[in-house]
Formats: sequence, structure tokens, C-alpha cells
Amino acid sequence: MGRFNREWHLLHRMPKNPTIEQRMRWHLQHAANCDCRPIPQRLLDEMARRGYPPATARSLK
Repeated sequence: MGRFNREWHLLHRMPKNPTIEQRMRWHLQHAANCDCRPIPQRLLDEMARRGYPPATARSLK
């Protein structure tokens, strides 16, 4: 695990009962702004299946 971006987390809460699309967008933004944890493998697999751009190297830790 890397550095936690407290300010980003306070300003960007995951919605309650998010759709899969909301979860994917949130995690991509999270990976670009915070280094506290990687994108879950299940979401990475779904992003690849849907043709999302490749996740950042940081998200694959």
C-alpha cells in the first residue's frame, strides 16, 4: 500500500449502492489521485472486458 491522499478521499466519496460503471470510474480516478490501494482485480477484469483504457501501472500493484 502506498501514500493515502486524505483530501481526495474526503472530497470524493464512493456513492451509496454504486453501479458497476460508477465503481469503475471512481476507482480509475482514485488510482490517478491516491496510492493507498490498487484497483480490485474483479474491476480490472471488467474494465478490460468493456474496453476501458488500460489501468495505470500504479493500480496494478
